[in-house]
Amino acid sequence: MAEIILTQSEADNLIALPKVRVSNETWNYPGLGGAISIPLSSRDKREQFHLDISRGRIDLRKGRYQNRARQVIVLVRLCFGGPPHRNPDGVEVPSPHFHIYREGYGDKWAMPAPLERFPHLENPMATLDDFMAYCNIVEPPFIEQDLFS
Repeated sequence: MAEIILTQSEADNLIALPKVRVSNETWNYPGLGGAISIPLSSRDKREQFHLDISRGRIDLRKGRYQNRARQVIVLVRLCFGGPPHRNPDGVEVPSPHFHIYREGYGDKWAMPAPLERFPHLENPMATLDDFMAYCNIVEPPFIEQDLFS
């Protein structure tokens, strides 16, 4: 399969595009080691997106939220509670870290998570709300937290 490459302008426009849930289905926030992928779309249904939520197997504080476009292109990802990330230039970025699509590199570059945008990193559900706001998910999916989330 050929790699899909976006220009930076295309990626920035996809990130800024308002996104909505595609159904009124209620999703369960994943348990330890679990993951879900929730379909989203633009209001006009011309662009399809996914909100991916995954959890660590052992550590309750470990997780990853990401927003994808066109099935495989990671636009934005927030990693928390896990190991550091090594950027292509060899610089190590500690957790929590934040990836935004960069032309020519995709999601391979990370930066420290902007705490002014993600002030509730100790609370996964509040952080998910902050992440969805950052990704411009204006009609978020219904996600229920279980007793152990």
